[in-house]
Amino acid sequence: MMLSNLPAKWDMEADLVAIGSGIGGLSAAIAGHEQGLSTLVLERSNEVGGVTALSQGQVWIPGSRHAAEIGVEDSVESGFRYLQRLAMGYGDDTAIRNFTTHAPVALHWFEDTIGLRMVPIRGCPDYYYGLTNDSVSEGRLLEVVPFPGATLGDWQGKTRLSPQVPYGLTTQDIADKGGLAAMSKWDFELMGQRLMNDERCAGSGLAAYFVKGALDRGIPLETGVNAQELIADGERVVGVRCTRDGAELFVKANKGVVIAVSSYEREQKLERNLGNQLDPVSMLFTAIDGANIRLAGPLGARISRVPEISMAGFHQPGEETEEGQPLWRSVMPFMGLPHTIVVNSSGKRFGNEGFYRSFFYQLDAIDGTTQTHPNFPCWVILDSQARAKYGFGSLAPGQEWPEDFGTTADTIEELARKTGIDAAGLAATVADFNVNAEAGKDPAFGRGEQPWGAWMTGDKDHEPNPNLGPLSKGPFFAVPLRRMGATGIPAAGLQIDHNANVVGWDEKPIPGLYAAGNSAARLETGAVMQSGVSNARGMTYGWLAALHAAGRPSKSLDNAL
Repeated sequence: MMLSNLPAKWDMEADLVAIGSGIGGLSAAIAGHEQGLSTLVLERSNEVGGVTALSQGQVWIPGSRHAAEIGVEDSVESGFRYLQRLAMGYGDDTAIRNFTTHAPVALHWFEDTIGLRMVPIRGCPDYYYGLTNDSVSEGRLLEVVPFPGATLGDWQGKTRLSPQVPYGLTTQDIADKGGLAAMSKWDFELMGQRLMNDERCAGSGLAAYFVKGALDRGIPLETGVNAQELIADGERVVGVRCTRDGAELFVKANKGVVIAVSSYEREQKLERNLGNQLDPVSMLFTAIDGANIRLAGPLGARISRVPEISMAGFHQPGEETEEGQPLWRSVMPFMGLPHTIVVNSSGKRFGNEGFYRSFFYQLDAIDGTTQTHPNFPCWVILDSQARAKYGFGSLAPGQEWPEDFGTTADTIEELARKTGIDAAGLAATVADFNVNAEAGKDPAFGRGEQPWGAWMTGDKDHEPNPNLGPLSKGPFFAVPLRRMGATGIPAAGLQIDHNANVVGWDEKPIPGLYAAGNSAARLETGAVMQSGVSNARGMTYGWLAALHAAGRPSKSLDNAL
């Protein structure tokens, strides 16, 4: 039976109410407005832009006009087969086809409607390029042209920036100067100019384009509003009960509510129970605490789960967020560099550090004989060659290593003793790794053989393998890693249909309730993680939700299903 909890009065009203101000909520509000609806965005924090602003800002789109413009042959059908092959049966073919069909349509619509400017990242392959014939060497991963922050007006200082991603440079800027490994070669003059002029790249720029799109249309962005409960009239969802500054606020939604609040990453119980992560740390702000599950649960919303996206990270002493919490950084960009490995307490490597999708799955492996996690705890180990050539976290190449950051020792054996790693095991691992690294080979895990890993996390100027170099020059460094939430990309979420309607356990749509982005279950990706899909999901499902709420569902649905 549908919930019935109407208030005595309403304080605000709109046709379509979006909860969350990332790309999912903003795309729904903008598309709804363009369809003639009054729209409203509710944001819990005091800044807009959501988790989108914290991301690398990439958008993965198969069969877009951008691929054609650079001469890359691609199609929606090929994108469908790519995701279907890699989902490993954990996805849903209808959801995969719906997403791949509508993602390029939604992208082109926003480009034509709000002035969103995106370009292909040249040379950047699909994650699984070469594994399947439906992967492409470039053309699907797009990023924004730098966004002029000053055009946000009064919202310039209230539109979120990332403390972890260098948003003064595009992915292309970084790649053209040698990639993440070649920090010393980056164009810091250009970065300085962009930061001084507030020209935003990466996720901070992507989010700003959508914030500007909403502001240009006069769409209210209500910050400091915490959605507490969905309101229904016994037949459909008709509003939201919120709090702001301790007072209740009832917001009426004539056509529907779109939940676009990311995931449950900052709620430990949900992370443990719905995902695989035990006590993970997070790069995200504290508002990402599972409001999607809490809000839709009383209406009988169905929760669906796919394999976890495990991650790991570290904290540099003295770095804190604006909320006063430790600032956590992903180890992904650093652990696949030459002269660097990751080992467990036995001193053994346990995966391909150069391709995080392969490596991080090993973190949560359980030894059923001993009922232990053999690969956790673990440490990233690097030598002085790595420190001289490459950055690590916020440390520049060659910058003095902080005394209270991890462990430092003159020899591998001393490093093992100080950290509690098995000394004989670590010495044997390093000796074996070094012999093979000199030859550019990793017979154990194939590090450096995966094209995306070599492109993203390798040193393009290092021969003979961009991801391999011996650990042979002291002093040596060890940094303990923590399990990390997957930057808002959860294992579980609300199940939606092809219109982005949230469905119940009977798989029937819950009238008036939609979900977009990472609030929705990843049934179009299943076991695969492909950079750029998360942002594309938010944009696409927000757009589809608005079309349906306006009574004009996508005309492409018949072709998609």
